[in-house]
Amino acid sequence: MNAFVLNQHGRMVFPSNIMPELDFSTMETLEQLDSVIRRDFETKAPSGTEILERVGTGGYSTRYDLMRDMALNLFWANRFSITMYDKRPTRWADLPRTRSDVFLPVLEPWEDGEAKVSGVQEAYPQLPSKWNEGCEDRIFDILFDVFANRRHHASTLPAVKPTVAEFLEQPGNLTFRLPHYDPDFPVYDYTDILDVSEDVPELEALHRWAMVLHNQYPWERSQVELASVDQLQDEDWVVAFHPRDKEVRAFLRRLRAGTAPRHVAGPRESRPPVRPYPELDVRQRFSVQPRIEALAAVHGDQVCSNDDLIRNTAYNWSPMSADEISSKTGIEQREYSSLPLEELALQAAEAALDKAGRQPEEIGGVLVCTCTSSRLIPSLATYLCGQLGMHQVYAAYDIIAACAGMPYGVADAVRMLQEVERPVLVVCVEKFSDKIGNVRTSRMIFGDGAAALVVGPAPEGTDGDIDYMKTYASGPASEVNSILWPNPEFDNNITVFGPQVKALAGRYLSQMIDELGQLPAPDGRDGSLMDAIDLIVPHQANKTMVIGLAERAGLTADQLYFNIEQVGNTSSASIPLAIHDAVRDGVITGPMRVFAPGFGAGAVAGYAVMRVDPAVVAVQGSSAPHEHGEMPAPAPADQAQSESASEGMREAFT
Repeated sequence: MNAFVLNQHGRMVFPSNIMPELDFSTMETLEQLDSVIRRDFETKAPSGTEILERVGTGGYSTRYDLMRDMALNLFWANRFSITMYDKRPTRWADLPRTRSDVFLPVLEPWEDGEAKVSGVQEAYPQLPSKWNEGCEDRIFDILFDVFANRRHHASTLPAVKPTVAEFLEQPGNLTFRLPHYDPDFPVYDYTDILDVSEDVPELEALHRWAMVLHNQYPWERSQVELASVDQLQDEDWVVAFHPRDKEVRAFLRRLRAGTAPRHVAGPRESRPPVRPYPELDVRQRFSVQPRIEALAAVHGDQVCSNDDLIRNTAYNWSPMSADEISSKTGIEQREYSSLPLEELALQAAEAALDKAGRQPEEIGGVLVCTCTSSRLIPSLATYLCGQLGMHQVYAAYDIIAACAGMPYGVADAVRMLQEVERPVLVVCVEKFSDKIGNVRTSRMIFGDGAAALVVGPAPEGTDGDIDYMKTYASGPASEVNSILWPNPEFDNNITVFGPQVKALAGRYLSQMIDELGQLPAPDGRDGSLMDAIDLIVPHQANKTMVIGLAERAGLTADQLYFNIEQVGNTSSASIPLAIHDAVRDGVITGPMRVFAPGFGAGAVAGYAVMRVDPAVVAVQGSSAPHEHGEMPAPAPADQAQSESASEGMREAFT
């Protein structure tokens, strides 16, 4: 998990963005590691030669641009040592010679290193400051101290270092030599790094990068040399590399054992079904009509603004401003929760039951729609039953339909009503904030939140609240695999492949609108079912993308309601959260016919055409942090929880 923390300034910090920590538990081959390393470190990083060329050709317009390239170069130069090993200065006389888990790096001198260093040193003062000269000078001093004292070439570094015995077999091998070592050499503490505060978000991120890079060389760097075995004396210090944790040790053992990679067969060509699946006319198909008795929402309690994202820019992100994030996604902020997923779900469930006036023993079934639960046994649905005091229900299970979670959950609830003839509790809940890691696309989009509905039987002889519903699934394998979690190729974090997501969303949204256009308007009205829709509340995937797709399908932006600007994409919870907010914000002031289409991960989709009465919505007030984008100071318990979640990163980076 990659939990956020709140620093002493009340600002959100993502340690996984600035302190590289790869998940080696699922890596089996060097090829897998190389894929992650290329994405995280190599793709965005310029070489020293490229930096020198840009300096010589006037390729840098500001000091910040130069410093950013220096930092990226240094992360790349440390790509294996920072992710796989702890560096421990050790007296040459005391270095174990036969252990299989102690390594020495084999290094090559940095070609033209002096020219590259002097080029940067001369160029920096001639460039204009971009934002704050004093702040930029302070950051440059930290970065340049590391950059100027780099001795080794970065291009040829192998991931697997030789053991000491293997190193000794090649007398010409070069490694670090320190004439002396001060164990109290000053480094930045974990909290020092978290508590960095700069007025300019980009400089705050760069300042943290510089501090992390400084900590990679906790010794007097100007005294370091590259030396061969025959030059080393007993009192010299060398830098021994030790696997940073048990997962790296296990990975290195797998490499030595020559474990064969798993072979996965390629997908078959996708073919459409032999005939279309019909939409479900609820009034005609079911005897027990569904009534929405209540809808309740639980928003995240912490606001993560676009500026907060820029303050936490990861070393593998392309340059992007807060305004560009807004333009690309339509999102100004996303809401995160300091609560665990289970507590979010429980709060939403309790609020919905309270609004419906239902006791737990009256509920016939519990359905939980989520794609971010790590709970398998018991399922989150059965866990909620136990927490709510439900001694027995007809059925309780989780539905993994991601962004189509609510349409899937409502569809199953309507079917269950036919069998149990008593209310069904549908909970839609997601917590993405601790599962995103340093993948920019995911971090820009996803948020946390929960909503719950009580779907009960309508009184005899009355119409229900749901007119039509339908679910869909699958597509070409590229669309099915367009959003992955966990994804070993992206360090087991949630990964979004934008073009494929856009393709599946456009395909399903267009199909839904076409189908509604061919259905008759209810209650004998003229026109189509699409003509009878009062409001469209789509899955809040990406506002810019959804508006574009909707317009391509013949809709206009003013027909759609969005709250994604404030809460982000909460996947299965997004539609019911948006309905709640539409009532709260006065968009839905009386009973309305709402078209709620969902589409997304796993190439799933679905919709419900339903009557939404604002009287059944438990309106949650809009708090000041949401209105003004301010971050409340963390409560002591929340801070303790955040600190605990990130405890494992402390020792590796300080």
